[in-house]
Amino acid sequence: MNQQSMADVTQAPALALSGITRTFSEGDQPLHILNGADFTLAAGEMVALVAPSGTGKSTLLHIAGLLEKPDSGDVFIGGRNCSDLNDEARTEIRRNDIGFVYQFHHLLPEFTALENIMMPQMIAGLARKVAAERAQELLDYMRMGARAKHRPSELSGGEQQRVAVARAVANAPRVLLLDEPTGNLDPVTANYVFDALSALVRASRVATLFATHNLELAARMDRAITLQDGKIAPFKPQG
Repeated sequence: MNQQSMADVTQAPALALSGITRTFSEGDQPLHILNGADFTLAAGEMVALVAPSGTGKSTLLHIAGLLEKPDSGDVFIGGRNCSDLNDEARTEIRRNDIGFVYQFHHLLPEFTALENIMMPQMIAGLARKVAAERAQELLDYMRMGARAKHRPSELSGGEQQRVAVARAVANAPRVLLLDEPTGNLDPVTANYVFDALSALVRASRVATLFATHNLELAARMDRAITLQDGKIAPFKPQG
């Protein structure tokens, strides 16, 4: 890579979507979920994605996270065009550069909080001791240090989501994608989880796209976007 292209990658957004289209079949009729969606996300930026159910939020997150391919358009992670990569290369980028948190935490029930956070690090090749130290640091940061040896069944819903967030950032990804991570939590717990997440995002400079119906949380992020007619637009609350 020459110096010019290295500079381009360094200055590139953490995530960029260009002209993304995605159409599904509903009976005999095509359903245009995404229709030329464009979006950029900078390092350290927290953006809320607020849109009604069925408008394509999860599809957009899956495409941004390289879990699904668009019908057309390009996905850039750290300036690298991932659209034409093979499955092996896409898997490697997901493992190293992208973190995911869902509405349901998907923690492995037979492992402790510490071991759940160690897992992606060890899959990426880190030694067990190094992974354990990193996992404990993240738990401490999330105010979960005393719960390190507890299994998911021994944790509250908010505690489980904080472990899920720590696991998602364990490999220091460029991009963190969250799909309604506080949707099953009461307002107080949702705010507590968001506070911990926000502090972690600011400290690590990970670019964060956070799909949510919670307008109070959306208002606390750097900006909010929505989906209108398959395109991304600024979100403007009613009233």
